[in-house]
Amino acid sequence: MDVYELIGMVVIAIELVAVAILALGVVFSLGRAVLRRVQGRRWEAVFVETRMSLGRALLLGLEVLIAADIILTVALELTLPNVAALGVLVLIRTFLSWAIEVETEGHWPWQAARKREQERQMVADEAERAANSGRGGAAG
Repeated sequence: MDVYELIGMVVIAIELVAVAILALGVVFSLGRAVLRRVQGRRWEAVFVETRMSLGRALLLGLEVLIAADIILTVALELTLPNVAALGVLVLIRTFLSWAIEVETEGHWPWQAARKREQERQMVADEAERAANSGRGGAAG
C-alpha cells in the first residue's frame, strides 16, 4: 500500500464519520424530541430545541465533509482545476452552513451569542415550568 492509497482510505474514513454524524444527529435529535413531548414539554420549546440540535448535527457533518475534501485535494490531487473545484465546493458548503444556521438559529452566524442566550433561556424556563408542574405547581 502506498501513501496515496492510505490517504484515500483516510478520506473515505472521514467521509464515513461525517455520514455517521449526520445519521446519529438526526436519530438523537428526534429521539430527544419525542422524549421531551412525552415528558409534557410544550411543542414550541421542543420544536426550537429539535431544530437547534438538528442544525448543529448538519453543520458539524458539513464541516467534516469539507475537511475530507481539503485532504483529498491537497494530498492527492493538487492541480489548479482541482483546487478551483475545491474552492467552489467549500463556497457551496459554507453557504449551506450559513443557510442552515440562519434557518435553525434565526440569525446570521455573527449574531449568534445574543440569540442563543435567548433560546437557552426559553428552554430553561420551560424545563423549570415542567419541574414545577411535576411538584403540583408549587415553587420551591
